[in-house]
Amino acid sequence: MRQLARHLAIATLPLSLLTAAAQASNEVELPRTMAWTAYGTNSSGYAQAVAIGGMLQNHYDTSVRILPGDNDVSRMTPLKQGRVDLCACGIASYYGAEGVLMFAHPDWGPQPLRVITTSTASFGLSLAVAGDLEVETPADLEGKRVAYIRGDDALNKGTEAYLAFGGLTWDDVERVDYPGYGRSFDGIIAGNVDASFTTTVTPPAQQLASSPRGISWPKLDPNDTEGWERMQAIAPYFRPHEVTSGAGGISADNPVPSASYPYPIVVANQDLDDKVAYGLIKALQDNYDDYKDSAPGAVGYALEYQDLQWVIPFHDAVVEYYEEIGVWTDEMQTHQESLIERQALLLDTWNAFIDGAPDDEDEFREAWMTARADALRDADLDPVFE
Repeated sequence: MRQLARHLAIATLPLSLLTAAAQASNEVELPRTMAWTAYGTNSSGYAQAVAIGGMLQNHYDTSVRILPGDNDVSRMTPLKQGRVDLCACGIASYYGAEGVLMFAHPDWGPQPLRVITTSTASFGLSLAVAGDLEVETPADLEGKRVAYIRGDDALNKGTEAYLAFGGLTWDDVERVDYPGYGRSFDGIIAGNVDASFTTTVTPPAQQLASSPRGISWPKLDPNDTEGWERMQAIAPYFRPHEVTSGAGGISADNPVPSASYPYPIVVANQDLDDKVAYGLIKALQDNYDDYKDSAPGAVGYALEYQDLQWVIPFHDAVVEYYEEIGVWTDEMQTHQESLIERQALLLDTWNAFIDGAPDDEDEFREAWMTARADALRDADLDPVFE
């Protein structure tokens, strides 16, 4: 697919071109201290932030203070308030940029976020399915019992996207509600449900793999154009991904064609100082070898794993860096401008909507989502979320 071709194009650029461009670029200028938010202390995202912080301390005498957050809102609130420079976030950063789901709230609305960098590692994001059901593709989930996690929009949206790949909706499966993600895997092992969304390397998936039911992962044919179109219509942040690590025997020698999106997604507000944004992306690429093996998944920050036409715009200074090293194309610039225009439209729509909006939260959400969708359609843009 086009996205994989772009990655290959970056990966095969002559080293001499990248080196010469990097030598001609500006120097790294970073503040003495920075603050980030990240996932909890036991997460790979937190470990990666610590590893990057160590590199910045060693090379630039920049001290990084990392604030762990238990959920998406707690991670993004300090960024919104200007109390931290960056958030090593999950896919909720996209929801925040779009002003949907938990951000379709009077306290939030669309956020002016910009990507600094992302990590795409060897694992995938998929529906883990009980291995005793002989499910080969998402279409085979028809009639099966599928977990719905109350209060977790990201997991449920991932499940919906996988069902769509197979031409299914929630109406085609038996939805089983759970109060938490871990409980859903207890349910699979106990025989009360058949599938739940997760990463391929998570401990619950490993536990399911070692249970009597075992585990399987639906395969996504990278050449199934219609399937990918259906999936990305629900969740446009998914990309084809050959998964080489995960429960149930997934390895480099036994890969699974599946899907993924970056984690973490390192975002800042659009007004982050240009020198800081530029310094960060240059430091991350110049010193990649110093931190890539220091935390699980840190290899995913390599240049060839950066999706330069994704769903959130890059910071202007990051674009400047990519231009300098010779990987930024006219097609990428057109895509970047379209994302910025979309975000500006969403912010204008929010500002016009918020005055006189309903006080009741449910009514507020419904009215905002209608106003948002109308504005995007009027501009010939896909609302994605209804």
